Amino acid sequence: MPSIALWRRLLAEFLGTALLVTAVVGSGIMATTLSPGDVGLQLLENSVATAFALGALILTFGPISGAHFNPVVSAADWWLGRRGRTGISGTDLAGYTVAQTLGAIGGSILANLMFDLAPVTLSTKDRAAGHLWLGEVVATTGLLLLIFALGRSGRAAVAPAAVGAYIGAAYWFTSSTSFANPAVTIGRAFTDTFAGIAPGSVPGFVGFQLVGLLAGVGLLLALYPDAGRTADDIVVEHPAAAP
Repeated sequence: MPSIALWRRLLAEFLGTALLVTAVVGSGIMATTLSPGDVGLQLLENSVATAFALGALILTFGPISGAHFNPVVSAADWWLGRRGRTGISGTDLAGYTVAQTLGAIGGSILANLMFDLAPVTLSTKDRAAGHLWLGEVVATTGLLLLIFALGRSGRAAVAPAAVGAYIGAAYWFTSSTSFANPAVTIGRAFTDTFAGIAPGSVPGFVGFQLVGLLAGVGLLLALYPDAGRTADDIVVEHPAAAP
């Protein structure tokens, strides 16, 4: 199976992350328009749209880049696969992280423009609190456990539905509404709408997502010591690292 050029994989990560954030932000704006004054219904509309969009985007871009759309997933893929020379390389990790972050920012700008807002409106929604940071640790750890357990058990084909379902559910069972993604967190600072996060709250969220990365990798090594062997199947099977 031939290797896929790095630039194509980076383009897939950029587009996939951009469209994911567009879905998150755009559905949040639409929810507040259609259901003013009902925050619970707004969150339901936002979470359902995000879950379905994420599944569709994994199906679209997964065969090219694995559809990480998340620096934490990419970092875990590199860390677990480095000994067996599976998964992505260190160079790939750096490129994926930049592409995902730029894509997330672009996704917020696109959503703002689609709803006739200024391209960049920095969020004023403060999300800095200990219980929210704990929610991010839980959400990020659970996401990694799910993705790598699917790869380890040969069920990567169901990742689009499973990952979408997990994120949709985590909107509701975590206090932070499950950002679980440093790139998406940064991108959501560029919109002062329902899904936004104040720039001053971004470092705390990202820091505790990295704590979730460490916790997730540690648990994976304990539960699935050979999880790195299937790093090429994260999030879904793709030929990027094949010889």
